[in-house]
Amino acid sequence: MSRRAAELRPDARPSGTARPVGQPQRRSTLRSVLVPTEHGGWGLTLEPVLLGLLVAPSWSGAGLGLAAVVLFLARTPLKVLLVDRHRRRWLPRTRMAGVSVGCYGLVLAGCAAVPLLQAPGSTWLPLVLIAPLVGAELWYDMRSRGRRLVPELAGAIGIAGVAAMIVLADGQPAGIAAACWVLLAARAVTSIVNVRDLVQGLHGRPRQPAAVWAGDAIALGLAAAAVALEPAAVVGAVAVAALIVVQRLLRLGPTPRAVILGLTQTGLGLVVVGAVAAGMIQA
Repeated sequence: MSRRAAELRPDARPSGTARPVGQPQRRSTLRSVLVPTEHGGWGLTLEPVLLGLLVAPSWSGAGLGLAAVVLFLARTPLKVLLVDRHRRRWLPRTRMAGVSVGCYGLVLAGCAAVPLLQAPGSTWLPLVLIAPLVGAELWYDMRSRGRRLVPELAGAIGIAGVAAMIVLADGQPAGIAAACWVLLAARAVTSIVNVRDLVQGLHGRPRQPAAVWAGDAIALGLAAAAVALEPAAVVGAVAVAALIVVQRLLRLGPTPRAVILGLTQTGLGLVVVGAVAAGMIQA
């Protein structure tokens, strides 16, 4: 390229010059198609897997847990595929996403093989509720609205049902399975609403304290319902109440960076999982 042509390019800069500080870098196509951007989703996916295997360890449960992780990973390329098809466009990333979804589908089939062959039929009953919740989340994803409160709650509550499936796969009572699901749903509701409100403040947007109070109230109601389903859930219900108190106390200080919020929620989630598992194991 001639010197004159280089000068006419609006984005031209001398060879070897670093990108200006603060200028955003575009994510590679591979990363945008394969790497999940919802970092909190890792915790919300792994918590039900961990809880289910702590309460009722089995090979079928392990297969279901791996399937849940595969589904979480597959959601990113599936979202890309749904968005592009909804907008009637076919890009290089669309083809990559389609291939990725197909590969994940094969892995998913392998993970589900053991529970399909060994687990009792009741294992699959939670899918009646999980499927529409996950479907609602994907509907919002297809319209590029997956960051809204409704799809985030639907997805988190839906994936929490994996804990119930893992418990049922080991032949445990339905009451224990349902209580595990409901307690994780309570944890998700209060945490998601609380974190969203804090992030709103970090971005300079109006806070919604009423929504946080509502999320806490719903979480406490769900915790009480879990105890009604299974008395052994009382330890987990106390942990959910303690989680709400800790979140309230943390709100009294300055709001930390988003990454610190995420790490804090991961730790609090593990505490809730440990408490729920301890109560169920002692039952």
